[in-house]
This record gives sequence, C-alpha cells and structure tokens, in this order.
Amino acid sequence: MKAVGVGSSPLRRNPTSPWRHVDGTLLGAVIAIAGLGLLMVYSATQNRSGFAPTYFVQRQAIFTVLGVGLMVVMATRDYRVFRDFAPAIYVATLIALAFVLSPLGSDKRGTQAWFQLGPFQLQPSEMAKVSVIVCLSAYVAAHRGELDGRRLLTVLALAALPMALIQGQPDLGTNLVFASILMAMLVVAGARPRHMAALVFAGILAVVLVFQLGVVKEYQRDRLGAFIEPDSETMRSAYSLKQSTIAIANGGIVGKGLFRGTQTKLAYVPEQHTDFIFTVVGEELGLVGSALLLVLFAIIVWRTWRAAALAKDLSGTLMCVGVLGMFVFQIFENVGMTMGIMPITGIPLPFMSYGGSATLASFAAIGLVLNVHMRRFS
Repeated sequence: MKAVGVGSSPLRRNPTSPWRHVDGTLLGAVIAIAGLGLLMVYSATQNRSGFAPTYFVQRQAIFTVLGVGLMVVMATRDYRVFRDFAPAIYVATLIALAFVLSPLGSDKRGTQAWFQLGPFQLQPSEMAKVSVIVCLSAYVAAHRGELDGRRLLTVLALAALPMALIQGQPDLGTNLVFASILMAMLVVAGARPRHMAALVFAGILAVVLVFQLGVVKEYQRDRLGAFIEPDSETMRSAYSLKQSTIAIANGGIVGKGLFRGTQTKLAYVPEQHTDFIFTVVGEELGLVGSALLLVLFAIIVWRTWRAAALAKDLSGTLMCVGVLGMFVFQIFENVGMTMGIMPITGIPLPFMSYGGSATLASFAAIGLVLNVHMRRFS
C-alpha cells in the first residue's frame, strides 16, 4: 500500500473535489463582516439594563457558530439534491409558516412570527427566504427558463402562498425581501418585459391595498409616516430616525472609537443591536469604517453574481441570483433607513444584526452560493 505523506489528504489528492474550488474571497468577506457584527452587538448591548454585559454577544456568537455549521452543510451537499427535494422543502416551509400563526406561535410586539424553543426563538419566515429561492429555481429550471403566461402565474403562485402567510403575522418588511428575490430571479430567467411591468404595477397596487384595508399594524403606519415626516414630534419612529442620523453624524470621518459612541452608550437609538446596528458602525468607526463595511458587502454581491454567471446550469444560476436579490435589498434597505433615505422596517443587516434566525438564514444562503461555485466544473 502506498504511504500517504504528511499534508496529503483525499481532498488534496482528488482534483475533482468541489472543495478545491471554494470561493475564499466570498468566505473571507462573510467571516470579516460576522466578526465585526459581534463587536458592534457587544458595543450596543454592554450597558443594557437588566442584562450581563456579554449576554447578547454570547448568544450572537452561538448563532454565528451554528450559522457557519449550517453554511458548511449547505455547501457540502450538491445543490442539485436540494433541487430534487424542492417540493418537500416547499411544503415543509408552508407548514412551518402556517403553524406559527397558530397557538404554537409566539407574539412579539404585535407580530406573531416566532416559535419559542426554550431560551431561543425561531422565525420560520427567515429560513423561508432560502427555501423559496431553492423551490423557484427548481421549477423554472425544470421548464428550461421558458416562462410563458401559465408558467409565470405558477411561479407567482409559488411565491404568493408563503407571502400571504407571512403577511398574516403581519411582516411587510420580509415580504418586500421576497418580492426582491422574485423580481431578480424572473429578470434573469428571461421573463417578458410586459409581464415584468404588469408585475411591478400589481405589486405597487398590493402595497396600497394593504395600507388602505388596514392589514398593517399601527406601528407600521408610524414607520411610513416617519419616513414622510421625519421631523414629526408625535411618531416614535421619527424619534428613532432622528437619533439614528445623529449617531452616524457623530462619527465623522474616523469615528469616536470602538466602544466609545455616546449615542450607543446612552442607548438613545432604539433597537440599535438589531434594526439599527449600522449606526454603531457609523458612530464608532466613522465614514472610513462604514465605507469598509460597505466594501465587504460589495464583495459578497460581486462574488455571488460571479457564482451565478459561472454556474453549470440554470438552477444554480437562479439560486445565486435569488440570494443576490435577497442580500442587495436587505443591505440597501437597512443602511438606507438608518440615514432616512428608506422607510424604517424590521429588516436586519446580514451577518451584523443580532438575531438567530436571520443569522442562520444568511449563512445558509451563502452556503448555497458556495455550493454552486464549488461545483461549476462538475
């Protein structure tokens, strides 16, 4: 039997091993952002009343480790296996979204979107983003990207069912992410321009109807009102926006220094460790730190697009494009709302905002992209 030398392994000796083609640039950007996120979560919560200084960052560290594990699992299994199990994944997603609306679900600030699992909460709508990406890509690829009117309606129905259940929570912000995923995938799949125009019109009409029919909660109306009238003294969200912009402005060019942000220390920005985590970056690391973070996000966007372009088949391309649509919208919306150029929503900043479900979903999505990229030659 031939001896195997030190440093030699089946992975290294097998030139067809997918792991030889892992995208280290994408992986490095993700790990860098997640590491920065832990620092920012600690800064935003170390002085929080009623909690130990490390309570939130310890939990977020657990979420991050679990997320990395999930990312590895998603990258290890051939993405075509997920495609083959798409119907089962879709049904399981609908069941989870339906059950969270039952007494099994947990209500938090008027939104019933979580399962309480001991000391942790699971938000199925976050993982549903990844599930729907897999399912839509599988359906479109199965029909070779030929989206006539009937098949387009089928795609819309596949997306509409989970969106309807999510709106029942209600969670308009997550549904906007779903809409971004859907639009990105349809454009790349070759949907006809007139169909896309009709879809955009229908989406705008749906949002108007949602507000007119009273489906949205009062706090959601408050958020939209704060975007329209940011100087209002009667809306809580206007206060959040004002404190957010003050925190970012305080940072100047190079920031006040790590853990030295005054707005952050005094907890002037509500939900700073979740929705407004970018304000911690702006105040403590300044314009330079904020720009570097956005560069890291740009690398994720670039490498995800590259993986889509190099994918071996249409399903791989569409999976990456769906992830791209998800990340681009979430990044733009979250950063934009902290500066007042987008309405305030509960959409988290990927890998930065505190939250287990969102962290797991983001890592799972990156796992899909790595999977497609690693198997572009197989």
